[in-house]
Amino acid sequence: MRLKMAPNSLFAVLLRSPWWISFAIVIALALLSGALLPEAYRLLGMLSGGPFAVIGAIAAVRQLRAPSAGRMQATLEQAAAMPWRAFCHALEQAYGRQGYRVSRADGDAADLLLVKGGRSTLVVARRWKASNHGVETLRQLDISRRAQDASACVYITLLAPDANITRFAASNQVDLLNGTALAVLLDHPAAR
Repeated sequence: MRLKMAPNSLFAVLLRSPWWISFAIVIALALLSGALLPEAYRLLGMLSGGPFAVIGAIAAVRQLRAPSAGRMQATLEQAAAMPWRAFCHALEQAYGRQGYRVSRADGDAADLLLVKGGRSTLVVARRWKASNHGVETLRQLDISRRAQDASACVYITLLAPDANITRFAASNQVDLLNGTALAVLLDHPAAR
């Protein structure tokens, strides 16, 4: 079973927010605890901001490592200009840098098979430039994921797909990778 944080939980929202917001919560909790709690509970109340400090530190590291908006736009423009073979190779290299063992997938439903830590992921990217995406490709990917007993599947596009695709993906365990997330995946620190 894959553990995943709920996308709208407080900590998930704070991870996507500027790092300083989490630290502002830590300071507010410490000040309120110091002012409002009895002496016996004051220290415990002040320490209750610890999880927010950890989330703030994680968000800060992520935000400091993330490429700039201009760099992400340039990466997406480069991806849009690539032919299929070059784009597929760039994906193989990007996933390889993340520690995945990457191979071409068997069959027509997926393009790549990623394996890491005993978990396999099917990736479809061949329609990365398309402006319209049909649910049928995702349906075939989901069927292939079940048939191959893969842990996850990913559908890659340059642009965010429409609401029908997003709904289908959410209800069928298909991860959508596009826009900023795709730029971060493809961006190689050595290329900066």
